[in-house]
This record gives sequence, C-alpha cells and structure tokens, in this order.
Amino acid sequence: MDKVKKLDELKAIVEKEKENGKKIVFANGCFDILHVGHIRYLREAKMLGDVLIVAINSDSSARRLKGDGRPITPENERAEIIAALEYTDYVTIFYETDVSKLLLTLEPDIHAKGTDYTEDTVPEIETVRLYGGKVAITGDKKERSSTEIIQKIKIE
Repeated sequence: MDKVKKLDELKAIVEKEKENGKKIVFANGCFDILHVGHIRYLREAKMLGDVLIVAINSDSSARRLKGDGRPITPENERAEIIAALEYTDYVTIFYETDVSKLLLTLEPDIHAKGTDYTEDTVPEIETVRLYGGKVAITGDKKERSSTEIIQKIKIE
C-alpha cells in the first residue's frame, strides 16, 4: 500500500475511517533532515488516535519558510522517508506555508504540533476551532532542529 496520497484521495480515506469510528490525528512539518525530535513528535501524535496523517511542506513551501538552499532533501524523498515510519499511516505534500486548507478539507480530530508551540501559538488554532477539532502538543522539548544540524555539518 502506498502511503503517499493526494489531498482528494486522503479526504475519501478520512471520511471512511471516521465512519468506522476511527480518530484521525494530523501532523505536519518540513522534515528536511530527519532527527529524533521528529520521531518523538510523530510517535506521540500517533498515540493520540487511530490514524496519523503527516503533511510535508513541498520544496517551494519549505524554501519560503526556511530560505534559499532548503530543503536539503527533495519533497518526494522526504515523503517516502516519513511514510516508512511505523507511526505514519498516510503522507501528503502541501504547497502552502500553513496547513489551514488541509485542516478544513480533512477535519482531523486532533491537530498535533511540536513543543516549539503552545496551544495558544499554533498558527492554525482558529481553523481547528472552526470545525470543532482539538490541538495537541506532542514530542520532547525542542532541542533539535534540521537547521542546527545543517549548520553543525557546515562548520565541521
């Protein structure tokens, strides 16, 4: 089964899963250089429900957020890497700089964000509230980042 799906495919899957009483969890990020912080974020997100959907910033979206020279790893490879994780049920690539459109389309029960946010600072909090979802902060304390790893490699 190919875990990487387009948004319209995911919408149909989510509707079916909800009909079957499944709780849908949604997480997102660039996941440029995969590290243990990403793993802990996704593992805890998966523990909140039955189906974990991970949305990955497209190359153009990641570049707008992170700057020139990013991402290091192309979007299709990042999607394949995240899809290979046991916690991940589905992956999609998105082109906007935030996931509001995806949240409104899929209406997941829980929108999981990493510990670099609080429930009040999640950019899409109003979108999640609009359709009646919940926000959860998952993962360990934000002590790692792909940007810092890249800087360390450049220095050494």
